[in-house]
Amino acid sequence: MARLARLGFLANFLSRTVLVGFLTGVGIQVAAGQLPDMLGVTAAGRQTLLKLADTARALAHVHWADVAVSIAVIVIVVAARRINRRLNRRIPGLLIAAIIAIIASWAWDLAGHGVAVVGPVPRGLPSLGLPALGRHDAAALLGAAISMFVVILAQSAATSRAYAVKYEESLSEATDLVGLGAANAAAAFSGTFVVNGSPTKTQIVDNAGGRSQLSQLTASAVVLIVLVLLTGPLAYLPEAALAAMVFLIAVELVDAKGMRRILALRRYEFAVALLTTVAVVVLGVEYGIVLAIIASVVDHLRHSYTPLNSVLVKSPEGHWQPVPAKPGTRTEDGLVVYRFGTSLYYANASRLLDDIEALVARGGPLHWLVIDCAAIGDVDYTASAVLLKVVEHAHQHDVHLALSSVLDPVRQQLDRYGITKVLGQDAYFDTPGQALEAFHSGEAQLTTDHRPTAR
Repeated sequence: MARLARLGFLANFLSRTVLVGFLTGVGIQVAAGQLPDMLGVTAAGRQTLLKLADTARALAHVHWADVAVSIAVIVIVVAARRINRRLNRRIPGLLIAAIIAIIASWAWDLAGHGVAVVGPVPRGLPSLGLPALGRHDAAALLGAAISMFVVILAQSAATSRAYAVKYEESLSEATDLVGLGAANAAAAFSGTFVVNGSPTKTQIVDNAGGRSQLSQLTASAVVLIVLVLLTGPLAYLPEAALAAMVFLIAVELVDAKGMRRILALRRYEFAVALLTTVAVVVLGVEYGIVLAIIASVVDHLRHSYTPLNSVLVKSPEGHWQPVPAKPGTRTEDGLVVYRFGTSLYYANASRLLDDIEALVARGGPLHWLVIDCAAIGDVDYTASAVLLKVVEHAHQHDVHLALSSVLDPVRQQLDRYGITKVLGQDAYFDTPGQALEAFHSGEAQLTTDHRPTAR
């Protein structure tokens, strides 16, 4: 249904800034969640900050055997990573750490020394069958299902977009939605967990060098082998070892370098990234994503609300160059070629009127005003009313108003709004250069009594 409704477009609102903040927040959230198991303490809080507070209060009861297991796993994994970087190898540090932890737990009876272990794991494949779903169950589960759908859509889109950006590859949100839908439908008939695009699991695959569907097929084969043959050894895996491995994966998601770079280059966007990180950590992934999208939209609106408008002038070499649209600025005596820097809509249309009034009111006599529309891709209804006020203001000051570089869709909009009828067909020019020639030659003759003859 999400594929048919084309909801994948929501991923377009996840900028690279938001993705850096999102993955950083997920990394902090997941890493914080592993600390209690790594320290051998109990933390009841479900939210990240509450869990951290409970962990801090329980530090007096740290179980040092669990801490030793955690430290050993971290040392093994970090050493493997350093060897991989130096020798350009693919030593599976996480797998080696897991095997060593299982062997050590079995040989030294760590469970008997108070180290929590995973415990018995059911052997064999899951049974297939129809879910026992009735009308009452469906009504009770609907709210939870919608919530999970939102989380899956948002988190999977953010994860796939983040790694596509990392490797400069294209992605299809529609294809992801179909795959996720099919996987969750299959899960319904096998009693398995909800399927989602997980940042931490994706990072594991990325660390192992997986770049295609082959990595998923390999993982599926390994899981089948373990379920059939190796569930016994898994029972000895210390929970501290498992937590330490997840902790290391989560730490890799924290993109401190990316955050520092954004801070150095774009402080406003850093605020968006930081807000996303804090929202994910404090509120959770689903609310963090929603807030991140809202922050991205607000940041975009802030840019479009204050566009870089300019007046075009000719350089000594005869090329057009923009200069700030300050009151009284002229392209040349009697002429202003004014360029609006983005699409016209309700929030920024008043800026157009303010600039035009300032340009007309100050400076030398003005006979022609040309609005260059090269950057205008849309004109909404509110902006059309403002444009009519601009036309009226120009006529009141005996200024001939013309438009240049108008895109065909925008021209059609202006026709529907009635602006073309007011301006006249001869008020449109393909380029600012044509408008300049018309101004010099006086070719654009006005046909109504409300507009002066071109001078």
